[in-house]
Amino acid sequence: MKRRSILMKAIDTLLDLGDRYAEKSTWKDFALTKFCLFSMGVAAGMYIPREHRAKALCGCAAVFAATYIPLMAKLYRIATENRE
Repeated sequence: MKRRSILMKAIDTLLDLGDRYAEKSTWKDFALTKFCLFSMGVAAGMYIPREHRAKALCGCAAVFAATYIPLMAKLYRIATENRE
């Protein structure tokens, strides 16, 4: 039980750090983060054996859809909201 509470505290600390980072960041910081993660993904993908690449692609497509759709929905809401 104590191990779980230590893990949850660590997760809460990381999530809090993420929130504070986001508050102090601009779109440029997030763009750099995306390029960094993309390059890491490409590098990791180079090591996937050929016989497993189709499975990896399916997983990547699922993650892409699960993240892209909510991001674009939020962007659409922001773009269409009335400015005061």
